[in-house]
Amino acid sequence: MSSSTEAATPVATETTGGADGLRNLYYARFGFAIVWTGLLALTASALTPFGIALLVVYPLFDVAAAVVDFRSSGSARPRAPLYANMALSLLAAIGVAVAAGSDIPSVLRVWGAWAITAGIVQLVVAIQRRRLGGQWAMILSGGLSAVAGSTFVLQAGGADASLTTIAGYAAVGGVFFLISAIRLHLRAADAR
Repeated sequence: MSSSTEAATPVATETTGGADGLRNLYYARFGFAIVWTGLLALTASALTPFGIALLVVYPLFDVAAAVVDFRSSGSARPRAPLYANMALSLLAAIGVAVAAGSDIPSVLRVWGAWAITAGIVQLVVAIQRRRLGGQWAMILSGGLSAVAGSTFVLQAGGADASLTTIAGYAAVGGVFFLISAIRLHLRAADAR
């Protein structure tokens, strides 16, 4: 091909840049989720200061990831849902910090409410971004997050309330981010 036919339009370049930014963000979110899961699994039997810190850090990391997403995704940026995600995650961090002063069931209720609402937002964002590719895993992840959130709320009312399920939830979410990152990576390689 000649260089004149290879010149990208500003819209195509912005979309590609948005997909590249998302891919890198998804890889980072996978890495964070896996490390966080391992650390939480070590402390999941009780609400220790370290465990509480981990529980608060996770939604704060989600806020930071949404900010990076907002700044780097260009025209693929769904503004309102990303703002909603930032607000929900910030409220979740505050709610988890307060709930941790009570007991594990209280933490599970707050985490569950966050998983439900953030899952719905993730689903909306992924559907709006489906043209970028690699979003089917994010669509599944959003839907499963809402279901898992309901499970956390139900588990909070039972005798077997445990933070272990939250660690598993984060690990599965991390795998979905990895799948989406790989799909975006492969799509970019095919486009070259």
